[in-house]
Amino acid sequence: QVQLVESGGGLVQAGGSLRLSCAASGSDLSCNTMGWYRQAPGKQRELVATITISGRTNYADSVKGRFTISRADAKNTVYLQMNSLKPEDTATYFCNGDIYARAFGTLKNYWGQGTQVTVSS
Repeated sequence: QVQLVESGGGLVQAGGSLRLSCAASGSDLSCNTMGWYRQAPGKQRELVATITISGRTNYADSVKGRFTISRADAKNTVYLQMNSLKPEDTATYFCNGDIYARAFGTLKNYWGQGTQVTVSS
């Protein structure tokens, strides 16, 4: 069974930084495109950033220049470094990934349970 487990959320003042981590747990996995999404209260879930297996990145306009997505394939982990945080970045952040489980020969899309990021003004 594959699970995505996020960590690193919390409360930070505007202008501060946080780093989110998302680790895929399970045996003999290969992570393809991975990404971060966020959902604020009363709003739809939106894309924050994605990174392909080759390292190509894509960012929402609202976070360009402030957030950086990266990956450590040896650890099946993806990171989101968030700098210059703003109150409007407050949301639950979800990890998402297309993961191939070699033992089962399956490629599926998975979501993490979410981690809360709160930015105070």
